[in-house]
Amino acid sequence: MLRNDFDNLEPQERNVLTVEIQCITPPSDEQLTKMREFFLSEYNADEIDFVIKKDPSVVGGFRIFVGDENYDWSTLGRIRQLRKSFQSLKKEHDPTRIISLLREDIQSFELHAGHQQVGFVSTVGDGIAIIDGLREVEYGEIVLFDCGVKGMVQDIRADGTNGVVLFGDDSEVYEGSRVVRTQRTAGIPISTKILGRIIDPLGMPVDGGGDIGAKQYYPIERPAPGIVERKSVSRPLETGIIAIDSMFPIGRGQRELIIGDRQTGKTTIATDTIINQKDKNVICVYVAIGQKATSIAKVVSTLKKHGAMDYTVVVASPASDSASLQYIAPYAGCAVAEYFMYHGRDVLIVYDDLSKHAIAYRTLSLLLERSPGREAYPGDVFYLHSRLLERSAQLSDKLRGGSMTALPIVETQDGDVSAYIPTNIISITDGQIFLESSLFFAGQRPAINIGLSVSRVGGAAQTNVMKKSVGTIRLDLAQYRERQAFSQFGGDLDESTALQLKYGAGLMQLLKQSNNAPMSLHQQVITLVCAQAKLFVNVPLKDVKSVQRDLISYFEKYNSAICHKIAHSKEYSEQLKNEIVESAKKYLSNRI
Repeated sequence: MLRNDFDNLEPQERNVLTVEIQCITPPSDEQLTKMREFFLSEYNADEIDFVIKKDPSVVGGFRIFVGDENYDWSTLGRIRQLRKSFQSLKKEHDPTRIISLLREDIQSFELHAGHQQVGFVSTVGDGIAIIDGLREVEYGEIVLFDCGVKGMVQDIRADGTNGVVLFGDDSEVYEGSRVVRTQRTAGIPISTKILGRIIDPLGMPVDGGGDIGAKQYYPIERPAPGIVERKSVSRPLETGIIAIDSMFPIGRGQRELIIGDRQTGKTTIATDTIINQKDKNVICVYVAIGQKATSIAKVVSTLKKHGAMDYTVVVASPASDSASLQYIAPYAGCAVAEYFMYHGRDVLIVYDDLSKHAIAYRTLSLLLERSPGREAYPGDVFYLHSRLLERSAQLSDKLRGGSMTALPIVETQDGDVSAYIPTNIISITDGQIFLESSLFFAGQRPAINIGLSVSRVGGAAQTNVMKKSVGTIRLDLAQYRERQAFSQFGGDLDESTALQLKYGAGLMQLLKQSNNAPMSLHQQVITLVCAQAKLFVNVPLKDVKSVQRDLISYFEKYNSAICHKIAHSKEYSEQLKNEIVESAKKYLSNRI
């Protein structure tokens, strides 16, 4: 007897697909029939279960969700598709053709039935959202929550979930909230009207001055220029601080670290450098990361007072901002600087400071449940800063020859330059200016430690007249510090040692400089040449600064030809040196 196996088969479960329709007016039977046919063929389903929800935000048409995919067939969705079809009009320069092209686009327009992926929030808190469903999302991509809050993907996990940092108030994001891809990386709106403005890391003005009129969207993350796209650093970026311009010159396209303990004058050096760029065709960007709002306001007030805001952009992410905004702040500032650099301009950017930036990234990483490493920082914190600072460059002439000079600031604890973050950034940059607390409290401003400070670009970025005027001053100062340490033990000093101490003490006085009072090139050269000639040795220490000011005023009033020659030719000669020394001796003899 033959057995019929088909008799014992259980009926298979039918594949039922749930389709959620958001609308104001429910679809008609005819529309439901067409939708059923579309989704049956698209998803190979046996049956469709429609769930219709009323949502006034749809305005018109339908917004359809199938699992983690979204079909935007609403009125606003159609308008967006129509707007995209007009992209070709932007490249059309003939006004007479625009009307005909517009009419052609409208007549040939068809609603695209495509879809986009949709995810759902599984957990949210502390500015971090964990989402399910966005299978194809990319690292660094911006996603949009249904409440309007934006976020950036910072963690892609093997289990299909993704960690997103939020750029807004997470109180409106809750478990089950929908989130969609934008297929765009984080960027900042930008235009030339951004100069003189204060913006947040998302590019929104926070100074009450109205819209910046930006028509271009610039990515905050961008690969650094390659070797072929660069050329060597050869032009000086004068800070106006004699101790830096003479011994640790900074070139356009260089990265020079400003490092020191809290309250040792790091920000003052940066603001003085910005002030000194007036009338030198340099755009400045000041990025404040995790600073007090009052401190940022003080810097802006100082820049306005000296007319420096006309060529400066301030990117402010104060301590009250979330860790996610503090994290993207330096990249947003770098994007602003790159915009001008690739347009052939010279740019100076200050990151104040990268210690707080690293702390913000550590906070995000720990909230994303990444394994902590040294000092609880994530393992990629070095890459965090290297990909930022490597974007500073002197571009080649083929790329219009623009430059970006970076002055990152790092705060140390009790002068410990061997800590994790300081050593990381020292290894990335082209030199550092180390500010010492003991010098600062002793009244030496700026409190630059001659031994630990260095510029690896060196004389390649100095003008000829500055390079020759410096002479052996750095060596003389190093010898002075060494002999000063031994002289503290007491005992009689020989005549040469006493002279060296007297000369070194005078040099230290000459290198003192008031806040927000940068020195021009001719003022620095006159000071250095006269110091090398030991013309200040017999001047009492308390009078050295006043004699220096009066001497420079004398040159500017009665020897303006010398000042003009230094400022314009920028060439050193023995004749120039002798003219400076003879004029200075004449003035000092009459003064005494």
